[in-house]
Amino acid sequence: MSKIVSSKVEQLVLPIVQELNLELVEVEYKKEGSNWFLRVFIDSDRGVNLDDCEAVSEKLSEVLDEKDPISDAYFLEVSSPGAERPLKKKADVEKAVGKGVYATTYEPFNGAKSFEGILVSFDQDELVIETKVKTRKVTNVVPYEKVASIRLSILL
Repeated sequence: MSKIVSSKVEQLVLPIVQELNLELVEVEYKKEGSNWFLRVFIDSDRGVNLDDCEAVSEKLSEVLDEKDPISDAYFLEVSSPGAERPLKKKADVEKAVGKGVYATTYEPFNGAKSFEGILVSFDQDELVIETKVKTRKVTNVVPYEKVASIRLSILL
């Protein structure tokens, strides 16, 4: 049910974020304890501030009240996905080239299931991630189809 609700809300919020020159990162509808939460994560190249979140929240609240796609009571939260945002689409991964990433795979690949380093390149089929092993750099070529999850990472 939560995937269906998320999909419906995504269709409603997408025109709002586009109108405000923002990017829709993810819509999540989740039960925590006895409460339901509808979370909308937005971003932009310049970052997201409180005014952006407030504008999306107000416009989305009006649309949700009008269309009423959710029968349960819920709390609406609109926020930035944070510095270590998930990269959900191939376009997100493309934008992350040159940045720090953390990727996990469904099964071990080259002896590992997780890779943290600089995303050197992405050609839609393979990620090239440069990691550090002690004092040397190791280049890992990971097929995109084997990636379970990938997010930005703040490397120290």
